[in-house]
Amino acid sequence: MNLKPFFHWSPLLPSPLLSSSLSNRFRFLSSPSLLLLPLPPRLSRRLPSPLRLEDKRGSMQTDSSSSDISSNNAGRARRRKRPTEATSDNNKANEPNLLVNDQNKYKSMLIRTYSSLWMMAGFVLVIYMGHLYIWAMVVVIQIFMARELFNLLMRVNEARRLPWFRLLNWHFFFTAMLFTYGRFLSHHLVNTVTTDKLLYKLVSALVKYQMLICYFLYIAGFVWFILTLKKKMYKYQFKQYAWTHMILLLVFAQSSFTVATIFEGIFWFLLPASLIAINDVAAYFFGFFFGRTPLIKLSPKKTWEGFIGASVATIFSAFLLARVMGSFKWLTCPRKDLSTGWLDCDPDPMFKPEYFSLGEWVPKWFPWKDVGILPVQWHALALGLFASIIAPFGGFFASGFKRAFNIKDFGDSIPGHGGITDRMDCQMVIAVFAYIYHQSFIATQNFSVETILDQILRNLTFEEQLTLYEQLGLIFHERQLAQG
Repeated sequence: MNLKPFFHWSPLLPSPLLSSSLSNRFRFLSSPSLLLLPLPPRLSRRLPSPLRLEDKRGSMQTDSSSSDISSNNAGRARRRKRPTEATSDNNKANEPNLLVNDQNKYKSMLIRTYSSLWMMAGFVLVIYMGHLYIWAMVVVIQIFMARELFNLLMRVNEARRLPWFRLLNWHFFFTAMLFTYGRFLSHHLVNTVTTDKLLYKLVSALVKYQMLICYFLYIAGFVWFILTLKKKMYKYQFKQYAWTHMILLLVFAQSSFTVATIFEGIFWFLLPASLIAINDVAAYFFGFFFGRTPLIKLSPKKTWEGFIGASVATIFSAFLLARVMGSFKWLTCPRKDLSTGWLDCDPDPMFKPEYFSLGEWVPKWFPWKDVGILPVQWHALALGLFASIIAPFGGFFASGFKRAFNIKDFGDSIPGHGGITDRMDCQMVIAVFAYIYHQSFIATQNFSVETILDQILRNLTFEEQLTLYEQLGLIFHERQLAQG
């Protein structure tokens, strides 16, 4: 059969590319203007689709075989995955990873509970030992927090090229520690020792020149940093320098409030810290068993059920814990020196019960007609409200921070909990609030006899102290005459 050419040109394909038999290499349509070649898939992907050929009459027509192939591929794709299946897959991908749906949640709960019991036992032991040991515990926590945060932005390769740069970070850390606690020591130095004691003389001299010493230590670190700058590493070094100062601000800004609260009475440190722990545990278990509704995207495992249940449990526990802790004098007495003995003081009016008559509110057979409530219990409700509603946002802030750096935890020092910083995120928020609340609504006296006596012994000479003694004697004598 003689075939007349209908095309100006036609694609010529080498025989190895044609997978079909010779009889199937060419196919004619009912229209005499198109000649279609079945192309192998690897070549058809490289050619533009649809393939258009021009005949002598100048008309453009679409390659119907390409349309057939694309429609067949689409059909196979539809057969492989139905729309409902694709929708369900997308829903599974977007579904939050709730704790209630976690298959390993019981194993995680056991590890978390085991670690919590050890932490609780150690915490109770330190509380029993007294104010100075609690302060030492805070210092240890600060060191671990700084270590975890220093490691966050450290790069191994750069750190090897700057072997002394890590030591510079700790130089700034201990300088900030001396500055923060040196100022604290100036108001809580041992008041019962005399000037003949060597320890008193050394510490008094340190406190007197504390700001000058801290300033020169910081200048030494600043000069050290400038001398360690290396070419092609300027950006990394300045980033570490700024990061170090942010860590110092984060760690020591709240710790100064924490330590000040401890010496106002262990009660004001122990109650807020306990409320945060209760809120964290209650939120975990309420979310563990009932959590269905996600709370915030920053923390996928946080749920509204856990948040609300923990809030109720925290506020209720605050009222009861304040009654229990307020019954122990050694928890409520402030310490104005650095001694380690047991305290025994006249309870503050906040810790003296006020009795309310139940009257007609209870039946006659009810054994308690009066109920005693400590005034501090009403203040505890404010702390509980803050611990359950505001303090968790410290945890959300930490979650967002970890997402920004693509890490799960700040460290791995506590099994099931992460690092020390992971446990202190909410504690830092409530520590500042507890101190401010205490100074605003509880504290009534800014200066104590011990504080004034300490200032006299450290800042006045012997002649000035003798003059002050004589003037006070005259004032007391005149008052006695006026009263007589």
